[in-house]
Amino acid sequence: MRHRWGTSTVAIEDEGDRIVLRPVPDDPIAALRGIFADDNPTSGATAVRAARDEDIEIEEEKWKRTGRA
Repeated sequence: MRHRWGTSTVAIEDEGDRIVLRPVPDDPIAALRGIFADDNPTSGATAVRAARDEDIEIEEEKWKRTGRA
């Protein structure tokens, strides 16, 4: 199976009534980079800033609803 899957590493998972073999990339970091290669490149700082802006909007709406804005 390793030759058919093109890997030298497999994960063995015991699911109680069966055992499942799954291929594991030889270099998992490179495989993850490959998965996200086509995504929109967003830096960590940009993602944090977007989350912070969303939190601020939620808080502002909450204060408006309570009449304390």
